[in-house]
Amino acid sequence: MDKSNHGDRGNSQRSSSGAILKIRLENFMCHSNLEIEFGEWVNFITGQNGSGKSAILTALCVAFGCRAKGTQRASTLKDFIKTGCSDALVRVEMNNEGDDAFKPNVYGDTLVIERRISHSTSSTVLKDSQGRKISNRKEELRELVEHYNIDVENPCVIMSQDKSREFLHSGNDKDKFKFFYKATLLQQVDDLLLGVDTKLKAASALMDELEETIKPVEKEITELLGKIKTMEKFEEVYQQLQLLKKKLAWSWVYDVDRELKEQSEKLVKLRERVPTCQDKIDQKLGEVESLREKLTNKKAQVTCLMDESTAVKREIECLRQSVKTATREKVALEEDHRHKCSNIQKIKDRVMRLERQIKDIDEMTIRNTQAEQSEIEENLSQLKLEAEKAKALLFSLKEEEKMLTEKASVIGKEIALIEDTIREREKKQRSINSHINDLKKHQTNKVTAFGGDRVITLLRAIERHHRKFKMPPIGPVGAHVTLVNGNKWASAVEQALGNLLNAFIVTNHQDLITLRSCGKEANYNNLKIIIYDFSRPRLIIPRHMVPQTEHPTILSVLNSENHTVLNVLIDVMGVERQVLAESYEVGKTVAFERRLAHLKEVFTIDGYRMFSRGPVQTTLPPRGRRPTRLCASFDDQIKDLEVEASKEQSEIHESRRQKREAEVNLEDLEPQMRRLKRQCTQIEKDLTRKELELQDLKNSVAAETKASPTSSVDELRLEITVSFIG
Repeated sequence: MDKSNHGDRGNSQRSSSGAILKIRLENFMCHSNLEIEFGEWVNFITGQNGSGKSAILTALCVAFGCRAKGTQRASTLKDFIKTGCSDALVRVEMNNEGDDAFKPNVYGDTLVIERRISHSTSSTVLKDSQGRKISNRKEELRELVEHYNIDVENPCVIMSQDKSREFLHSGNDKDKFKFFYKATLLQQVDDLLLGVDTKLKAASALMDELEETIKPVEKEITELLGKIKTMEKFEEVYQQLQLLKKKLAWSWVYDVDRELKEQSEKLVKLRERVPTCQDKIDQKLGEVESLREKLTNKKAQVTCLMDESTAVKREIECLRQSVKTATREKVALEEDHRHKCSNIQKIKDRVMRLERQIKDIDEMTIRNTQAEQSEIEENLSQLKLEAEKAKALLFSLKEEEKMLTEKASVIGKEIALIEDTIREREKKQRSINSHINDLKKHQTNKVTAFGGDRVITLLRAIERHHRKFKMPPIGPVGAHVTLVNGNKWASAVEQALGNLLNAFIVTNHQDLITLRSCGKEANYNNLKIIIYDFSRPRLIIPRHMVPQTEHPTILSVLNSENHTVLNVLIDVMGVERQVLAESYEVGKTVAFERRLAHLKEVFTIDGYRMFSRGPVQTTLPPRGRRPTRLCASFDDQIKDLEVEASKEQSEIHESRRQKREAEVNLEDLEPQMRRLKRQCTQIEKDLTRKELELQDLKNSVAAETKASPTSSVDELRLEITVSFIG
């Protein structure tokens, strides 16, 4: 798409299905709130360079799903959000009437695409003619684009400035063929053919693999066919077998019929002999009946004899068992009698021995004296007293050692706290000294305040390649800006402008590419570059377009000899709508209570930033050290920082002195703690020795008591009684 002072040309569209009817932009690139209705045929958008014509075409590409890099205007979607805003909106309304309409039953006569972009995410919503949300899936948008054959990345559909410049100025036939290749969709066809070829190769490989897999199955099928033929032969044999079985069965029937005929003839002859045989049978039955009665009588007699014999046998067996039991009891009683007689004799002998022992113990008891018992009791009392004193002394020493240990711990914590304080103050002092050095460097060359030594290297690289630029770059921006009222608003203005003070301004895209190459040469990789028309005159802001307040705006306190710098600050940052306040309370009143028209943000001297977005009121606190790069003179800041550094050095010396005193106190406590530990160890050894002596004495007394004559006599008498009872 060509961009000139005459404007941008869009694609011609009829008011048919798929035609764009309206587009609305909110906070997108340079547009705060823009709405355009397109005509029925060809539409022309005119305006000065930098007025935002290309932004409309970029918005259309973004709405139809184009990536940020595909627009060649930004690397990420969040870069399209207007500076100072939190999100952006692109709304495209399309005609959906006619035979080629996209899902007319769902969307109706009008279809709306809304794409909302924030700093973290982006979302696309498709709505119907009533404004109802239908879908937010990317697949639905892709289906819509494919239905209307909209390819925003095709240079013949959307021709951006860079693409047109590349096509017109390129003398390389290869590059032009690439452009033609992509514009005519041959590249897409080639990609499809490559994909089809890849799929064919994959299908061939799959067929080969399946053929290898089928070979064992075919072999198995061949084997099964052979078995089936064999089974068919078996079936024929089986049928023949069944036929033979039937023939055999009929042969058996013929044989049986023949035998039945012969038996029938024999049966006729036998029937003729039946009467004679029946008479003989009746005669024999009478004889058998008489014999059966005799047999029954004999069986009854035998049964009675068997019962009597069984009763006699049982009685004999009982008598035998009684005899065996009596014999065993006799033998047991005789053995028990002999055993008890022997035990009685042993008990008598033992009683005589025990009586002699009792007599000996009584004589030993008379010889014991009361003096030995009193001496033992006195020794026990003395050892107990000494043990109690040792325990009391050990307890007091332990308490004293515990107090010293706690005191040493407190001093150790105090030393650690002082060391942390020293480290923090030394870190702060190093930061102040680093800031002082930076300020002195800025005092020598103010340009270094806006990027450090890299800016000097970059400026030298620009000077070396100045012939490659159409217009010399302007930068850094901060070096071309001064404050009208001295240093009063320096901190607030610098916080508002931020990294824009380090930026460079070029007049076209080719100069941007050249400046980036200079930045790489100077090892300045994250250089911020702004493209702006240097020929554009100084912007005059009407009074009704700025906030009506007695407080100054950033534009009113800034001064620059370069009108392009001021134009960039107005177009990019909106400095004419950023108000300065002297305190937090005044800032709140201006930002939230007065509801000023055209007010963008409020910045206070102490670093607060305040703004409203609809009903939401936001206040951001100060960030880090207050910036001072825009000050007219750095002498006062350097003096203040040197005083602060000297004060920090004094505090460090004082903290080190306190640390040395604490370390001396800790060293004084260590000999006392060692002495107490030695005393505790010695007393513990003495206490252990006395407790062992006391225990030994108790054990000896217990042993003597256990072996005393009285207890021994009682035990012996008890033993005698038990012996007699047993």
